[in-house]
Amino acid sequence: MARGLIVSQLRVAAGSTEILKGIDLTVEPGRVHALMGPNGSGKSTLAFALAGHPGYEIVGGGARLDGEDLLALSPDKRAKAGLFLSFQYPAAIPGVSVANFLRTARQAVKPGDLPPAKFRQVVFEQLELLGIETAFLGRYVNDGFSGGEKKRLEMLQLAILEPRYAILDETDSGLDVDALRAVGDSLQTLRKGKGAEMGFLIITHYPRILQYVEPDVVHVMMDGRIVKTGGAQLAQQIEAEGYDGIREEVTSGAA
Repeated sequence: MARGLIVSQLRVAAGSTEILKGIDLTVEPGRVHALMGPNGSGKSTLAFALAGHPGYEIVGGGARLDGEDLLALSPDKRAKAGLFLSFQYPAAIPGVSVANFLRTARQAVKPGDLPPAKFRQVVFEQLELLGIETAFLGRYVNDGFSGGEKKRLEMLQLAILEPRYAILDETDSGLDVDALRAVGDSLQTLRKGKGAEMGFLIITHYPRILQYVEPDVVHVMMDGRIVKTGGAQLAQQIEAEGYDGIREEVTSGAA
């Protein structure tokens, strides 16, 4: 059985508009892939389509998660199968504490695998590893959180839920330098511990987050297609030249 999050010739539409026009992408266990591209290129559409958002229609191609047909599963079963999506703008849930949220989420994806005492131990271990104060647990989910706190909560969710593959949709959006570094450090900590075998797809417009989490592979998406794939130096090229240089390469290659 082929392991990985394997996307093959995926085509996705929203309404009558086809946004993704044949995406081929494989995220292997233990590796970090970065998906970069200008606004409107289809990056978030890919994330939502893989997670099962009802606003996006699969019109061609497929996706498999460690050999299982991902697109045949309902969104909750995709999560149980090991897929995690962090949102660009996480929703606030007033009245629901972080502690209860984490316990409920863990029970939903891995029912009964941790008794309450063991779960509590795991949570406090991860709080210490990620440098998050225990008072965080008593706050309501994302209610009054800063941008950095929302993202750090997502890192804590990653550590507690232990998915096989994590899609981080513009997790650096709106963060200042200190918050960005904290999120980057959290990702590095996860990769050294529970996330060592986790596959990551980091979706980003700017290469800032990649200063803290070096990708194994960088893909560039434009107009619903992956137009270039390379190593970490590709992100550095985009930092120096912007996307115009890539666009010129693609245009001249197609001429």
